Amino acid sequence: MSVTVRVPAKVNVQLAVGAARPDGFHDLANVFLAVGLYDEITVTPAEELRVTCEGPDAGQVPLDRTNLAARAAIALAERYGRSPDVHVHIVKDIPVAGGMAGGSADGAGALVACDALWRTGATREELLEICAELGSDVPFSLVGGAALGVGRGERLTPLEVGGTFHWVFAMATRGLSTPAVFREFDRLGAGRDIPAPVASPELIAALAKGDPDALAATVTNDLQPAALSLFPELAGTLATGRAAGALAALVSGSGPTTAFLVRDPESAAAVAQALLASGTCRAVRTASGPAPGATVAGR
Repeated sequence: MSVTVRVPAKVNVQLAVGAARPDGFHDLANVFLAVGLYDEITVTPAEELRVTCEGPDAGQVPLDRTNLAARAAIALAERYGRSPDVHVHIVKDIPVAGGMAGGSADGAGALVACDALWRTGATREELLEICAELGSDVPFSLVGGAALGVGRGERLTPLEVGGTFHWVFAMATRGLSTPAVFREFDRLGAGRDIPAPVASPELIAALAKGDPDALAATVTNDLQPAALSLFPELAGTLATGRAAGALAALVSGSGPTTAFLVRDPESAAAVAQALLASGTCRAVRTASGPAPGATVAGR
């Protein structure tokens, strides 16, 4: 028997970042929107835990026990007193090291898949607790839809979304390390007061109304200056998307994927074509949100 789980990518429509905490993390006000780019994680009983991966940039995915999918299997197995003897196979479609929570998605997907395979009977609260132990973005990958994450981003409040939002995502020519981007954020902010992160009421209202123009006027990412400092070429990609008619352009999370909010699928096609023709990115994808969280897709 095997279980396959499909898990979406995310875009941060707001990422407000506070100063570094004593534990090295940062308090966040993180408004997540799940979008329709998916990884699929299949778990099958095996003699020992192993991870395989296929898809774009699969060669960049670690296949040892540092992989979040492997760590999820281990965490659930330890909680229920069993061995994590499964083959975890990941089919990647979410950009690797792209700021769209692909690794977190794999962790959430493996957790849900192992739970179904082993029939542990874990509650949703238990699964979310394990997700939070695995990483800041992993709980949202489980939940999907739209949510406000506070603390490290792991404490979630679901948000209402009143319509479909259309996006274009431009994949950069290289990756960015999330810890490196946060270190650059700290360096750029050294010596100045950094306010406590707060979610924008206007942005939350725009999501609830399903209004792309209102959302475009309120999207922000406090990590964008740090990402641009480490990867200045992203500024050209952002400018190209805006010139092609995107309502808003921003770095997705810690980057380097850039995200462009557009009005409709036709606008998405035009922006995607302009980005590809510009040579400022290596690939382009279109997707819409909200999308459901980790979902069992097959047994």
